[in-house]
Amino acid sequence: MRIAFLTAPEGVEEIELTEPWKVVLEAGWNPQLVSTEPGRIQAFRHLDRAGTHPVDRVLSSHTAESFDALVLPGGVANPDALRMNRLAVDFTRDFIASAKPVAAICHAPWLLVEADAVRGRTLTSWPSLATDIRNAGGTWVDETVQVCHAQPATLVTSRKPGDLDAFCAALVKEFGG
Repeated sequence: MRIAFLTAPEGVEEIELTEPWKVVLEAGWNPQLVSTEPGRIQAFRHLDRAGTHPVDRVLSSHTAESFDALVLPGGVANPDALRMNRLAVDFTRDFIASAKPVAAICHAPWLLVEADAVRGRTLTSWPSLATDIRNAGGTWVDETVQVCHAQPATLVTSRKPGDLDAFCAALVKEFGG
C-alpha cells in the first residue's frame, strides 16, 4: 500500500510526520513524502527548526491516483501554506472523492476545510480550528482520536502530538481495513 504524506516545503511539525511514517513502515506499507516543491522539506519542533526530509514526489494534478491513502501532518505553517495551494487542495479533495482514507492531525484539518471535506462529518483537531470546522459544516469534538466513516471516505483525526499513539493506532487500523 502506498501512503502519501503531504507537506509544504517548510513548517511541518516533525513528530507529526515522523511518528506516523514509522508506523506505516512497520505495517509494511510504502510511505512517500509529497510536497509542492522538489528537494527537501524543513520540519519544525513547534517554532524551532528541526530536521529536513527528502521529497519523494512533487505534487501534480494527477498525483492522488498513485496512492491508497493520505496522511496530513500538522504544524501551524504547514497546513496554512497547503490550503493556499490549489494543487494541494485538489489532491486532498481527490482522496475524499475516490473514497481513499485520510488521516489528519493538529492543524492539518484546515486543508480538509479548504477542500470542503468536513461537511456532515465529525472530527477533532487543535482546538483553535473548532470554529472553522463548524463553519464548514462539520462537527468538532474534543477527543484524542476521532474516526469518521461518513461517505465517501474515512477520516482519522487527532488534536496534537500528545495524541500520536492513538492517532497512529487508528491510522493503521483504518488504512489496513
